Amino acid sequence: MEEELEQAAQALYALPFDAFIAARTAAAKDAAASNKPLAQAIRTLPKPSVAAWTVNMLAHHRPDAVHQLRTLGQTMQEAQASLDAAALRELAKERRKLLGAAVGEARLAAEEQGRKVSGAVATEVEETLRAATADLAAAAAVESGLLLRGLSADGVDQVDLSDAVAVPSALGKLPPPRPLTAVREAPAAAAGAPRPAGRAPKGRRLEPAAPPPTMGRRERTHPSKAAARPDAGAAALKPEKPRLQAVRSAPRPVTPSLLEKAQAALAEAEEAAAQAADEAARRAEAQEEAAAAFVRLTAEVSAARQRLRSLEVELDAARKERETAAAEAKQFARAAEKSERSAVLAKERVLRLRNTPD
Repeated sequence: MEEELEQAAQALYALPFDAFIAARTAAAKDAAASNKPLAQAIRTLPKPSVAAWTVNMLAHHRPDAVHQLRTLGQTMQEAQASLDAAALRELAKERRKLLGAAVGEARLAAEEQGRKVSGAVATEVEETLRAATADLAAAAAVESGLLLRGLSADGVDQVDLSDAVAVPSALGKLPPPRPLTAVREAPAAAAGAPRPAGRAPKGRRLEPAAPPPTMGRRERTHPSKAAARPDAGAAALKPEKPRLQAVRSAPRPVTPSLLEKAQAALAEAEEAAAQAADEAARRAEAQEEAAAAFVRLTAEVSAARQRLRSLEVELDAARKERETAAAEAKQFARAAEKSERSAVLAKERVLRLRNTPD
């Protein structure tokens, strides 16, 4: 049933965002006739977030972009394991370019499926794709095309994939990643490492260190023991002081793990600085566009206000004309009534004159 569920999920999560619910219901109904557990599993497939759906559109319709990010992530992990700071800096620059191109491809894929991607969704898509370059499991989740929510990586811990993939068993069927180069310290390098001060080579015995000056009181209180020691006295203290100072002043060796973390932190910091510079440039460009729009809209508002004042004057004149016309109409109506009454009176007078004998 897992394979059938995966096939159904792959078909559903490649559809347009608004078509998911209806398609899921139809798929569950078709499966119910022959496989009720499969139909129930299909019904419980969650609808992805808009950002996850956008990443799925990239995985289904632009798979090359996702594959490039996954390959780049493996290369960055190899460079980090080999402590190659220069390679990490170059790869960080390449990742910025690939992320920008991948987000653009995701926008196009989403628009082809009938939905535009907002700026906030594009930011979440970029963060998800960045996580895919930092963690191979996250890359597999993105490449599956079954993502349910956005992903994020902090550069230290593994990416949290809980409830992030519709069919988790599908991740095991993706092509395996390229093997990372194993980085180990050679025994010869360890043998050639500088020996800490105060430690004698094998086969030679160091002279016992003389006690510090504060311990001389004990030697004075026990003269017999002090005489029995061959290295007691000022002559033994003098050659020991330079060796103690060398031991105390010798720099602590940097372990590979600390160096690796420092190199990774440096690369991440440089990438963050470059991203901040790009973001500042985008914000400055947006500010310029907003300022230009503000000037344009201010001019349009000023013109609209002038037009409004002109229309108000015309409206006032039309109102006065209407009132004048109404007054004249009333006068003509009264005159017509008066004329009509005069006509009626004249008619009655004529009738009376006709009926009067001469």
